Amino acid sequence: MEVSLTLWVLTIVGLAALIAVDFFIGRKPHEVSIKEAGIWTAVWIALAGLFGLGLLVFGGGQPAGEFFAGFITEKSLSVDNLFVFVLIMAKFAVPAQYQQRVLLVGVLIALVLRAVFIAAGAAIIASFSWVFFLFGAFLIWTAWKLVQEARADEDDEEYEENKLLKAAERKFGVADQYHGTKLWIQQNGKRVMTPMLVVMLAIGTTDVLFALDSIPAIFGLTQDPYIVFTANAFALMGLRQLYFLIGGLLRKLVHLSYGLSIILGFIGVKLVLHALHESGVHVPEISIPVSLGVICAVLAVTTVTSLLASRKQAAAEAANAEGEDARKDRADV
Repeated sequence: MEVSLTLWVLTIVGLAALIAVDFFIGRKPHEVSIKEAGIWTAVWIALAGLFGLGLLVFGGGQPAGEFFAGFITEKSLSVDNLFVFVLIMAKFAVPAQYQQRVLLVGVLIALVLRAVFIAAGAAIIASFSWVFFLFGAFLIWTAWKLVQEARADEDDEEYEENKLLKAAERKFGVADQYHGTKLWIQQNGKRVMTPMLVVMLAIGTTDVLFALDSIPAIFGLTQDPYIVFTANAFALMGLRQLYFLIGGLLRKLVHLSYGLSIILGFIGVKLVLHALHESGVHVPEISIPVSLGVICAVLAVTTVTSLLASRKQAAAEAANAEGEDARKDRADV
């Protein structure tokens, strides 16, 4: 799809305006309710849907299909980010009323860094078509790694700061407590970071690790930088509200990693087939409608099986608890 500079500018200005409205509404620190999170999650999904319909009307079915496939993929992969965000919030003991501000700025940092990744990826693809083989192989390897991690025991999982964050803390110093929403304060005559700034940087820079698989994944669905960027933007901008909406449900999505591994593996195969086709090998290519159908089906099945497994586990734990209470009662008698 041909995208003019004017359209790029208008899109970025429009996204910036939406972010500004979101920031203005949530500027006052407060604990986000389920109702508020649900309303804003629906708003962001509706905005993404309207944007996709706009692509359908003005660009045709191909760009619209690529956008929806990319958006759904990025949205599902971003849910995996929330597990790490929960660990970060616990690690830095972020007060509930400040969590929405932390996520807003952290997601903005992630969006800027992803834009850099997207620009680099588009330039590499334009110059080296064989990079699709690397992207495909990397996604298949990532899918296998996700399966291995899902089968491992993650009860002792804990967030560990990256080297960049540790270097910033050593250089500037960190205050020993939160000071509202302030990012810098004067302490003992020295300007130091507050824990608020540290946790924002932690969330923003940690997302870069997730971009290493999500960016190749969406380039497997479309090579249009405009669609790649907008799909990422809409998926990330609603991530803050999604955190508060499904925060309590995250532990119930026990099969999410398996579903994501299937999606990444599928897109990896799609990339390899595309690379072979570009190299002159006559192999079938996977169309966008098929890709969209597979992604939606995998997510639906994963969600249903996760909830059923969680319910079964909860029932078993309740039965064990009742049995333990009964044994204690008999022992007392």
